[in-house]
Amino acid sequence: MKNIRLKSEERLKKVIRSIHIKHKEYGYPRMKIALQEEGYFINHKKVYRLMSELNIQSIIRKKRRFFKGNYSNVFPNVLNREFKDRQQNEALVTDITYLRFQEGFRYLSVVQDVYNNEVVSWKISTRNDNELVLDTIEEYIYFYNYKRFQKRLSHRAPIEYRISMAA
Repeated sequence: MKNIRLKSEERLKKVIRSIHIKHKEYGYPRMKIALQEEGYFINHKKVYRLMSELNIQSIIRKKRRFFKGNYSNVFPNVLNREFKDRQQNEALVTDITYLRFQEGFRYLSVVQDVYNNEVVSWKISTRNDNELVLDTIEEYIYFYNYKRFQKRLSHRAPIEYRISMAA
């Protein structure tokens, strides 16, 4: 009986070595799953013991960095957290807020005036991508050029004022 167990353990050790050669990052829990896929259904404690006997240890993966961009695109902090001494439409900020619904997440992109914390433009999307932010900014630009009335332009939008001056 002991001889049969030794032969089966030697066979298991060969399989463990071959799996380890392909997947050096596998520890005993993943090795157990890989052995099950090969048709060997054994306890995780036995896998741990056999790996210890073979002096096999998993290679610890490095922590994944979430930022995949280029750090050279970091822009200077122009406001320096001085938000109060500003005029209207002088400084605008953007933000994206995650909203959870039953159907999943929605993303709210906002352009906000620092002067009075007024939301001057916003968009909601099912995807958090550059297109959402660009659409929000384009909507603000449209508002700024066509909808915004100014006292110094005889209470007209900038485009209306230019058209009336050209006529």
